[in-house]
Amino acid sequence: MNIMKVSVIIPSLNPDNKLVAVVDALLEEGFKDIIIVNDGSDEEHMAPFNEVAAHSECTILTHEVNKGKGRGLKTAFEFCLENRKDIDGVVTVDGDNQHRAKDIKKCSETMVSTGNVVLGVRDFTGDDVPARSKFGNNMTSGVFKVLCRLNISDTQTGLRAIPYKYLETFDKVEGERFEYETNMLLAFKKYNIGFQEESIETVYIEDNSSSHFNPVKDSIKIYKVIFKYLFKSTGMKYVGSSIASWAIDNIIFNVLEFVLIGLTVSLRIFISTAAARVLSSVFNFSLNRNAVFKSQSGLKQTVVRYYILWFCQLACSYALVYIATKLLALSIVLSGIAKIIIDLALFFVSYQIQKRWVFK
Repeated sequence: MNIMKVSVIIPSLNPDNKLVAVVDALLEEGFKDIIIVNDGSDEEHMAPFNEVAAHSECTILTHEVNKGKGRGLKTAFEFCLENRKDIDGVVTVDGDNQHRAKDIKKCSETMVSTGNVVLGVRDFTGDDVPARSKFGNNMTSGVFKVLCRLNISDTQTGLRAIPYKYLETFDKVEGERFEYETNMLLAFKKYNIGFQEESIETVYIEDNSSSHFNPVKDSIKIYKVIFKYLFKSTGMKYVGSSIASWAIDNIIFNVLEFVLIGLTVSLRIFISTAAARVLSSVFNFSLNRNAVFKSQSGLKQTVVRYYILWFCQLACSYALVYIATKLLALSIVLSGIAKIIIDLALFFVSYQIQKRWVFK
């Protein structure tokens, strides 16, 4: 591989001599184009920039004020789109010397050979990994896998090799600070971008004390991005619609349970369940058809299919709640709790049927 055709991007804020060490290692590994973004560093931290600027292979881009890591990366992307049109791609690197030059080269080579974005991923099982990094990454990785359906083992990695063809796309991704890197990962699915992982050495220097990541402030921003993404999807709109309908259904059900206390158990549960489901179904059908699935099918067809499903759910809910109440001799309060559990199970079945048949 011609390492000269991959540009290294290093966003940096108030660096120390670790930045110099990173650049020296990259030069030794054979990289010939290193783009460093000075993201509004103060005068006391200019020496490392001045030292690396002495190398002809280095280009310094400067923000007069701090604008955030996301903006730093996009500034470099825009520079490459304008001035490095013949490169194969770029590789983003943190300036704190936690990415080994050999791993940076390995990720670059994989990117060039496959045409995919390559993430350099660390092993978080070691005892030397700071607790906040281990917990934060494992939790975020789980959220990505379960809710976003993206299997990414290191969501916080700053080592990312990106083919030139994707730079314009990533330049348009929202975010200016640490949340931008989360948006980049979500863009894989949104824009159908191929990606893969490369295992790299796990390095934490001084317990990661040089990181500018604020565990509380920046974590809030990152999870805000994730849930904003989720609530744009059909599945999460369905969740929101169902939660609202579920609330209406259960409020009416429990009110009627107390109002009809003099009736037999079977009749009380039937009337309460039926009345609650009828009123909540009108609301749910309208919201799902127009806002969630945005169905183009005829109103008559979707109404018929929806209420076939509605009736089957009603029958299942009634039968299961009745059986649970009789067999377990549940009180009114516990009967209401049993209904919540049963309807939650029916919820997942209903989503698939509505998506594939009712509002197809």
